Amino acid sequence: MRIYLSLLFLCIVALSCKTKPEPKKTPIYGPIAENAMVVSARAEASKIGSEILEQGGNAFDAMFATEMALAVTFPFAGNLGGGGFMVYRLENGETGALDYREKAPLLSSKTMYQDKNGNIKPNLSTVGAKAVGVPGTIAGIFEAHRTFGSMPKDSLLMPVIKLAEQGYVITKNQKERLEYYAPIFDSVNGKTTLYSENLTDTVKNIALAKTLKRIATNGESEFYTGETGQKLVKFLSEKDGLITLEDLKAYDAVWRDPITFTYDNLKIISMSPPSSGGICLAQIMGMVEPYDLQQYKHNSAKYIQLITEAERRAYADRSHWLGDPDFTDIPLDSLISEAYLTQRMKSFSWDNATKSSNVSHGNIIGYESDETTHYSIIDSYGNAISVTTTLNGAYGSKLYVDELGFFLNNEMDDFSSKPGVPNMFGLIGAEANSIAPEKRMLSSMTPTIVEKDGKLWMSVGTPGGSTIITSVLQTILNVQEFNMTMQEAVDAPRFHHQWLPDVIRFEPDVFSTEELTTLKEKGYLINEEESPIIGKVDGILIMPDGKLEGGADRRGDDTAIGF
Repeated sequence: MRIYLSLLFLCIVALSCKTKPEPKKTPIYGPIAENAMVVSARAEASKIGSEILEQGGNAFDAMFATEMALAVTFPFAGNLGGGGFMVYRLENGETGALDYREKAPLLSSKTMYQDKNGNIKPNLSTVGAKAVGVPGTIAGIFEAHRTFGSMPKDSLLMPVIKLAEQGYVITKNQKERLEYYAPIFDSVNGKTTLYSENLTDTVKNIALAKTLKRIATNGESEFYTGETGQKLVKFLSEKDGLITLEDLKAYDAVWRDPITFTYDNLKIISMSPPSSGGICLAQIMGMVEPYDLQQYKHNSAKYIQLITEAERRAYADRSHWLGDPDFTDIPLDSLISEAYLTQRMKSFSWDNATKSSNVSHGNIIGYESDETTHYSIIDSYGNAISVTTTLNGAYGSKLYVDELGFFLNNEMDDFSSKPGVPNMFGLIGAEANSIAPEKRMLSSMTPTIVEKDGKLWMSVGTPGGSTIITSVLQTILNVQEFNMTMQEAVDAPRFHHQWLPDVIRFEPDVFSTEELTTLKEKGYLINEEESPIIGKVDGILIMPDGKLEGGADRRGDDTAIGF
């Protein structure tokens, strides 16, 4: 009897001490829309794009207007002087991708950034006229609209021109950036520019408005053969640049087959080379799919370790195999095959970190920038696009064409100036990404569309240079594996590993000290200081009831607007 009472007492104590279950967390949703939505880096651009959709335009009409509105309001990365990628999915399920990445000028050469001893000349590929690749943005939006658009182009540009003429409000984030870069603008350009002399609350870009008016009247040819193109070439020539009218005339946007793969019940449609985004995303997701991610707590040491090891191997492959498919044979099918990815993860151990010095590219049988911008659009017809566009570095080459009203890119730095030497983002390149005339430089941009059980589910992408791929990856996994809303998924803390340098970058002050200590004990190198922000993800999720939830990243001025 005593034993029975003792056991009964212990059971009562155990039950009374049992930890109460945590209350169910209330989901945090982004803006919800019934019909259509645009999410971009600026409220003005999202508003103009959404208004186009509300007027009956489709996603490609909204793309045209949103891209140009970002060129007005977000000169940090929005542009006429850069390039980008678009992935689309039509209402009928057809998918595709458009490459309007910049090209190397005809006068470029493999060793153009090296001295006579083969050493890299500092800053030549990042600042000034020789850093500029042939711009593709105007060709890209015209090609997309020509193929799928429905509204007159001049009507799409009208609200953008008005915005440039009447001005837009400089946000706190923008003001801080401009104050930092203003002296650099003046130094590179040899005089003050609109964005160094005008740091007031409102900026009016009359020169850009005039450029856009000419484009509205004359079309795509205005930029590549007309007055605008001629002024651009004259400006670059005076700055000792390489781009000629022949370069502009020869430029074309190219339709590509997107990288398509499955993960659980998802179908991922992402960008193909010369972007490394789709292939690396397919590799990482393929390497982690055999593991039950849901059994790990979100951003736990085990979760971070697994993702890091997959990222390490994918970025090692990126450095060797990837480049412009028009110049380089890429073993695409092998790189994303289940057999290859299984082999790549054989050296993974839960006990210790794999050293990047021990991880090279895989053996095939048979052989970006932090300053990018992204927008996602879903229209009322069921068409979806995901677009990432860039000048590469912040304000690109820092060259500002004051007569035309825009900055020029420094995309030439995304080539391998010398195989084995890292670019401004620390990414290592090989012969596949060496410089050649009319070649497109490798990118990390990862505009992505996701289907779930055969239906459109998500449009997502982000800026962030080398961190783009890993930010898109974590956002998709946040929703799929951890049941987050779109807003929760884009706001969640992020981490990043890119093979070299062999260090995990974390957004500071948001990861558990206990988890980080566990990783350090296993041999992982941790860096929390250099990455206050990893990506600025913009996405749209189709909810179970068919409504659209926008996720506009808290890290920027990003805004979701729909109706």
